[in-house]
Amino acid sequence: MNQTKAVKNAETSSRLEEFFVEEIKDIYWAEKHLVKTLPKMQKAASSEQLKNAFGEHLEITKEHVSRLEKVFELLGEKPESKKCEAIEGITKEGESIIDETEKGTATRDVGLILAAQKVEHYEISTYGGLAQLAGTLGRKDVQSILETTLKDEKKADEMLTSIAEKHINYEAAAELQEH
Repeated sequence: MNQTKAVKNAETSSRLEEFFVEEIKDIYWAEKHLVKTLPKMQKAASSEQLKNAFGEHLEITKEHVSRLEKVFELLGEKPESKKCEAIEGITKEGESIIDETEKGTATRDVGLILAAQKVEHYEISTYGGLAQLAGTLGRKDVQSILETTLKDEKKADEMLTSIAEKHINYEAAAELQEH
Protein backbone atom coordinates (compact mmCIF):
# COMPACT_ATOMS: atom_id res chain seq x y z
CA MET A 1 0.00 0.00 0.00
CA ASN A 2 2.78 2.46 0.89
CA GLN A 3 4.60 1.67 -2.33
CA THR A 4 1.49 2.53 -4.38
CA LYS A 5 1.10 5.82 -2.50
CA ALA A 6 4.77 6.64 -3.08
CA VAL A 7 4.40 5.98 -6.83
CA LYS A 8 1.31 8.23 -6.99
CA ASN A 9 3.12 10.98 -5.08
CA ALA A 10 6.08 10.73 -7.45
CA GLU A 11 3.75 10.91 -10.47
CA THR A 12 1.94 13.94 -9.03
CA SER A 13 5.24 15.64 -8.20
CA SER A 14 6.53 14.93 -11.71
CA ARG A 15 3.38 16.40 -13.30
CA LEU A 16 3.62 19.43 -11.02
CA GLU A 17 7.26 19.94 -12.01
CA GLU A 18 6.30 19.67 -15.70
CA PHE A 19 3.53 22.23 -15.18
CA PHE A 20 6.01 24.50 -13.37
CA VAL A 21 8.51 24.32 -16.26
CA GLU A 22 5.72 25.05 -18.78
CA GLU A 23 4.74 28.14 -16.82
CA ILE A 24 8.38 29.28 -16.69
CA LYS A 25 8.46 28.93 -20.50
CA ASP A 26 5.30 31.06 -20.68
CA ILE A 27 6.67 33.93 -18.57
CA TYR A 28 10.00 33.66 -20.41
CA TRP A 29 8.17 34.32 -23.69
CA ALA A 30 6.31 37.20 -22.02
CA GLU A 31 9.50 38.86 -20.75
CA LYS A 32 11.21 38.51 -24.14
CA HIS A 33 8.11 39.96 -25.83
CA LEU A 34 8.15 42.90 -23.41
CA VAL A 35 11.78 43.63 -24.32
CA LYS A 36 10.44 44.31 -27.83
CA THR A 37 7.29 46.14 -26.68
CA LEU A 38 8.70 48.55 -24.08
CA PRO A 39 10.67 50.65 -26.62
CA LYS A 40 7.40 51.20 -28.56
CA MET A 41 5.68 52.36 -25.38
CA GLN A 42 8.62 54.59 -24.52
CA LYS A 43 8.49 56.19 -27.96
CA ALA A 44 4.70 56.70 -27.74
CA ALA A 45 4.82 58.36 -24.30
CA SER A 46 4.86 62.15 -24.16
CA SER A 47 5.83 62.64 -20.50
CA GLU A 48 9.60 62.55 -19.94
CA GLN A 49 9.00 60.86 -16.61
CA LEU A 50 6.98 58.11 -18.29
CA LYS A 51 9.51 57.75 -21.12
CA ASN A 52 12.25 57.33 -18.50
CA ALA A 53 10.17 54.83 -16.52
CA PHE A 54 9.66 52.67 -19.63
CA GLY A 55 13.38 52.93 -20.44
CA GLU A 56 14.38 51.89 -16.93
CA HIS A 57 11.91 49.01 -16.94
CA LEU A 58 13.28 47.83 -20.28
CA GLU A 59 16.69 47.35 -18.66
CA ILE A 60 15.11 45.58 -15.67
CA THR A 61 13.08 43.36 -18.02
CA LYS A 62 16.31 42.31 -19.76
CA GLU A 63 17.55 41.25 -16.30
CA HIS A 64 14.35 39.25 -15.83
CA VAL A 65 15.08 37.37 -19.06
CA SER A 66 18.58 36.57 -17.75
CA ARG A 67 17.20 35.45 -14.39
CA LEU A 68 14.75 33.12 -16.11
CA GLU A 69 17.63 31.67 -18.13
CA LYS A 70 19.35 31.00 -14.79
CA VAL A 71 16.14 29.31 -13.56
CA PHE A 72 16.15 27.04 -16.62
CA GLU A 73 19.80 26.20 -15.90
CA LEU A 74 19.04 25.37 -12.25
CA LEU A 75 16.16 23.16 -13.38
CA GLY A 76 18.40 21.38 -15.87
CA GLU A 77 16.29 22.67 -18.78
CA LYS A 78 17.16 24.46 -22.00
CA PRO A 79 15.74 28.04 -22.08
CA GLU A 80 12.63 27.74 -24.20
CA SER A 81 9.65 30.01 -24.82
CA LYS A 82 5.99 29.09 -24.97
CA LYS A 83 3.74 31.80 -26.35
CA CYS A 84 2.00 33.69 -23.56
CA GLU A 85 -1.47 34.44 -24.87
CA ALA A 86 -2.23 36.77 -21.96
CA ILE A 87 0.73 39.09 -22.53
CA GLU A 88 0.18 39.01 -26.26
CA GLY A 89 -3.41 40.18 -25.70
CA ILE A 90 -2.46 42.87 -23.20
CA THR A 91 0.27 44.26 -25.46
CA LYS A 92 -2.10 44.27 -28.45
CA GLU A 93 -4.50 46.29 -26.32
CA GLY A 94 -1.62 48.69 -25.58
CA GLU A 95 -0.96 49.08 -29.31
CA SER A 96 -4.65 49.93 -29.81
CA ILE A 97 -4.34 52.65 -27.19
CA ILE A 98 -1.45 54.16 -29.14
CA ASP A 99 -3.45 53.98 -32.37
CA GLU A 100 -6.61 55.45 -30.84
CA THR A 101 -5.12 58.37 -28.88
CA GLU A 102 -3.57 61.60 -30.04
CA LYS A 103 0.21 61.77 -30.11
CA GLY A 104 1.77 64.03 -27.47
CA THR A 105 -1.23 63.98 -25.12
CA ALA A 106 -1.50 63.13 -21.46
CA THR A 107 -4.56 61.09 -22.43
CA ARG A 108 -2.29 58.73 -24.39
CA ASP A 109 0.05 58.55 -21.39
CA VAL A 110 -2.88 57.60 -19.13
CA GLY A 111 -3.70 54.77 -21.55
CA LEU A 112 -0.07 53.64 -21.69
CA ILE A 113 0.14 53.55 -17.90
CA LEU A 114 -3.06 51.53 -17.71
CA ALA A 115 -1.76 49.04 -20.29
CA ALA A 116 1.60 48.81 -18.52
CA GLN A 117 -0.09 48.21 -15.18
CA LYS A 118 -2.14 45.38 -16.68
CA VAL A 119 1.17 43.79 -17.70
CA GLU A 120 2.64 44.36 -14.24
CA HIS A 121 -0.36 42.83 -12.52
CA TYR A 122 -0.17 39.77 -14.75
CA GLU A 123 3.54 39.44 -13.97
CA ILE A 124 2.99 39.97 -10.23
CA SER A 125 0.41 37.19 -10.10
CA THR A 126 2.56 34.88 -12.25
CA TYR A 127 5.81 35.41 -10.36
CA GLY A 128 3.99 35.19 -7.02
CA GLY A 129 2.40 31.88 -7.97
CA LEU A 130 5.61 30.49 -9.47
CA ALA A 131 7.68 31.48 -6.42
CA GLN A 132 5.15 29.75 -4.17
CA LEU A 133 5.19 26.65 -6.37
CA ALA A 134 9.00 26.59 -6.44
CA GLY A 135 8.92 26.52 -2.63
CA THR A 136 6.38 23.71 -2.65
CA LEU A 137 8.65 21.75 -5.00
CA GLY A 138 11.57 22.30 -2.62
CA ARG A 139 13.42 24.57 -5.04
CA LYS A 140 14.44 27.39 -2.69
CA ASP A 141 17.18 28.44 -5.15
CA VAL A 142 14.61 29.03 -7.89
CA GLN A 143 12.11 30.51 -5.45
CA SER A 144 14.63 33.17 -4.40
CA ILE A 145 15.22 34.25 -8.02
CA LEU A 146 11.48 34.42 -8.74
CA GLU A 147 10.85 36.43 -5.57
CA THR A 148 13.52 38.96 -6.61
CA THR A 149 11.73 39.47 -9.92
CA LEU A 150 8.38 39.66 -8.12
CA LYS A 151 9.75 42.58 -6.04
CA ASP A 152 10.88 44.33 -9.25
CA GLU A 153 7.42 43.99 -10.78
CA LYS A 154 5.74 45.37 -7.65
CA LYS A 155 8.13 48.35 -7.68
CA ALA A 156 7.35 49.01 -11.35
CA ASP A 157 3.61 48.96 -10.62
CA GLU A 158 4.05 51.39 -7.70
CA MET A 159 6.15 53.70 -9.86
CA LEU A 160 3.49 53.76 -12.60
CA THR A 161 0.81 54.52 -10.02
CA SER A 162 2.93 57.36 -8.66
CA ILE A 163 3.48 58.87 -12.12
CA ALA A 164 -0.25 58.71 -12.83
CA GLU A 165 -1.29 60.13 -9.46
CA LYS A 166 1.23 62.95 -9.32
CA HIS A 167 0.60 64.53 -12.68
CA ILE A 168 -0.45 62.59 -15.78
CA ASN A 169 -4.05 61.93 -14.72
CA TYR A 170 -4.49 65.62 -13.87
CA GLU A 171 -2.97 66.71 -17.17
CA ALA A 172 -5.33 64.39 -19.05
CA ALA A 173 -8.32 65.79 -17.13
CA ALA A 174 -7.18 69.33 -18.06
CA GLU A 175 -6.95 68.27 -21.72
CA LEU A 176 -10.60 67.18 -21.57
CA GLN A 177 -11.64 70.58 -20.20
CA GLU A 178 -9.80 72.34 -23.02
CA HIS A 179 -11.79 70.49 -25.69
